[in-house]
Amino acid sequence: MGDSVFTRMLTVTAAACDARMDGAMIPVMSNSGSGNQGIAATLPVLSFAEDMKCPEEELIRALVLSNLMVIYIKQNLGRLFTLCGCVVAATGASSGLTYLMGGSKTQISYAIKNMIGNITGMICDGAKPSCALKVSSGVSTAMLSAMMAMENKVVTAIEGIIDEDVDQTITNLTRIGSIGMEATDRMVLEMMTRK
Repeated sequence: MGDSVFTRMLTVTAAACDARMDGAMIPVMSNSGSGNQGIAATLPVLSFAEDMKCPEEELIRALVLSNLMVIYIKQNLGRLFTLCGCVVAATGASSGLTYLMGGSKTQISYAIKNMIGNITGMICDGAKPSCALKVSSGVSTAMLSAMMAMENKVVTAIEGIIDEDVDQTITNLTRIGSIGMEATDRMVLEMMTRK
């Protein structure tokens, strides 16, 4: 895929997740109690900002936005749920990326809607090395969602779980993750314990 802003973002984030899942003794920024979510919410934004030579204050604001968005979404999900945390963390990253691209509040909300309209439903089946693949999917979707938002392209309220109001869209996501996937949670647990 070559050497680009996008591939460096994917590489650094997936490598950090892979190293963490392999037990590397390297401290990471956690978010909502999860190191992988901290990695997915922070490293794509940091990598993009470094490549674009963004001012430090912009980087700090983007990182704060990304991490606060993850916390905002996670507050309604609870501690353990079947929805992969990468969905939430990458949504935060997409917000931060859109901000770094010069996006408005409306465009940031578009990025969030694009994320929720795309990768909602990715399941968590335990912390393991293949989490790096899920993080890669989340990061690539975060970049795509941010780029679409900057072109004022958004998944509309006519489609699926997306609502005109971004907060209601987030509520729809958290309801799916906390209530809607209860049967999935039991099934995944049963499959894992049967091995």
